[in-house]
Amino acid sequence: MKIDIQIAEEGHAFYAEAICQLIEESAKVRGTGIAKRDPKYIKKKMRNNNAIIALHGNALVGFCYIEVWSHGKYVANSGLIVAPDYRKMGLAKAIKQKAFNHARDQYPNARVFGITTSLAVMKINTELGYKPVTFSELTQDETFWNGCQSCPNYDVLSRNNRKLCICTGMLAPSKSEDPLFNLSNQVIQNQ
Repeated sequence: MKIDIQIAEEGHAFYAEAICQLIEESAKVRGTGIAKRDPKYIKKKMRNNNAIIALHGNALVGFCYIEVWSHGKYVANSGLIVAPDYRKMGLAKAIKQKAFNHARDQYPNARVFGITTSLAVMKINTELGYKPVTFSELTQDETFWNGCQSCPNYDVLSRNNRKLCICTGMLAPSKSEDPLFNLSNQVIQNQ
């Protein structure tokens, strides 16, 4: 089975409704928070090359997007979703890896973060170099936290003054801070 995982562009905009529906359905099944997104928002991410889409032929099978916060000091890979028939195949990890690398290439000085309730996503994030952190180490950008309002667990976050929620905050170093990236660059330059 050939799955094409690529940087989404404006030509993929017709998938935006299906992506939003997939995000909403997944949140209902899991019973945990995945913030709702508007198709216009998803289309904007595609237009700006800040999204990753996975396709099996013309069928949408997965998606993730990049958000930039605090004037480029932080980026997040958000909205990771895989269609139910394509789960348990390693696709989420492949999409997340592509989104992580793309975010770090586009924003090499930004720290990459995410919040999640998914054990599978926490495992993937850990393999990519993320570490669990308190919410105080994440962006304090109001717009980011306002995006949590559509999550069913928003009351937990708000009553704890954004210091604690059901989600786990995870943070990876920027590409420029990453010792593994810097070490591999030194090896290449010394050859």
